[in-house]
Amino acid sequence: MPRHKSAEKRARQSVTRALRNRAAKTRIKGATKELRQATDPEQVKKSLVECTSLLDRASKKSVMHRRTVDRTKSRLARLANKVAAKAKQQ
Repeated sequence: MPRHKSAEKRARQSVTRALRNRAAKTRIKGATKELRQATDPEQVKKSLVECTSLLDRASKKSVMHRRTVDRTKSRLARLANKVAAKAKQQ
């Protein structure tokens, strides 16, 4: 239990921020899952743009570290390119 007024406020703020961060990460996980399950190249491209946008926003708001975001975007882009190449072959 916080003893000081400022500590009480910090506790309230941390709860609010934790909820906001969890919501952002959940949105990212859902979009990433949608991208990984997509098979149509157009759908993959659309999902990649959405994922990239969500990840960049998370990085900007310090929900996720910048390098973690970059690594994730790189992996998703490689996956999207693989799907596009596979569709081109067929």
